[in-house]
Order: sequence, then C-alpha cells, then structure tokens
Amino acid sequence: MGVFIPWDVIFTVNGIWGFNPNYFLGVKIFSLPLEEWLFFICIPFACVFTHYVLLLYFPKMKLNQKTTKYIAFTLIILLTIIVSLNIDKWYTLVNFSLAIPLTWIALNHNIKLLQHFFLTFLFILIPFFVVNGILTGSWIESQVVWYNNNENLGLRMGTIPVEDSIYAYSMILLNLFLFEFLSKRKNKHI
Repeated sequence: MGVFIPWDVIFTVNGIWGFNPNYFLGVKIFSLPLEEWLFFICIPFACVFTHYVLLLYFPKMKLNQKTTKYIAFTLIILLTIIVSLNIDKWYTLVNFSLAIPLTWIALNHNIKLLQHFFLTFLFILIPFFVVNGILTGSWIESQVVWYNNNENLGLRMGTIPVEDSIYAYSMILLNLFLFEFLSKRKNKHI
C-alpha cells in the first residue's frame, strides 16, 4: 500500500484513471473509494498466498538460473525501450519504470524468488484476467475502473490496458520481495 496507494491517489486526482461511482458505496479516502483501499489489502495478500501455496504443492516448479536471467534481462530491456519511447504517457512511464529496477533488484538479490515467481505469476494471471476484465468493462454494462488512453499505450488485452499486467507484476513481486527480505532479517535476529 505504501507505494501503490499514493500512486493511485495521484493518478486518480490527475485523471489518468478513475472509478465509476455507480459501483461504489460512496465512501472516499484521499479521493479513492473505500473499495480501492480494500483491494490493496485483499489482492496482494491473495496473490502472495497463491504464490506460496503453489510452491508448497509444486516445490520443484522453478526455472533454471540461465532462463530466469534471460527472462529478467529481456523484460528489463523491453520495458526500458517502451518507456524511452513513451515518456509522455504517465501510466506507462511510472508503471514500467517501477518494474525495471524491481526486476533488477530481485535478479541481483533474490534470484530464487524470480525462478519461482516467473512461473507462479503465469498462474496468477488467470484470475487477474477474469477479475480485471470485469473491472475494465468485460461482461458488464459499463466499466468499474476507467483509463485515460492518452496516458497509456492504448493497447488492450480485451478491455484491460496492457500496463495493468505490469502493474500486477510489480505489485506482487514487490510484496513477495519485501516479505522474503523481512522474513530473512527476522530469522537472523532470532
């Protein structure tokens, strides 16, 4: 929440995205619907939980280090190119600019996490596409969350801006990285 709520508030206030009031209770905290605050409690927890459940049931599910490095470097290069060509699009710029150093830090400080995460993230994308598809207007009369296409690439996966997948990637990876980092620190002190 410490990273994504301030980002969410700034983007909402500046019209980069917004929320359809027909779907919310009407309670707002710093310009965000109460439901958006609850999203940042429930969804990261569910994704982190899913990651660790998958590892519990499939402990050998991981990429080798060479493949992990290849995917990480490819992602970093691709996102860097996209950012450099779209510095005027705030959602793309901020979103991808977070994913780049986050991937680099995870690669250099916890490659084992990435070896598992690149695979568990593919599984997490299944409910992501269903839920985010609904929120962005699939299968319902009007979208719950709207996006200003002048501030993103304008590329959609169905009704979902392509940036949302990188947003989910960064949100989940950041939570996992911090959880593992803090767990290791705690275990060192015990």
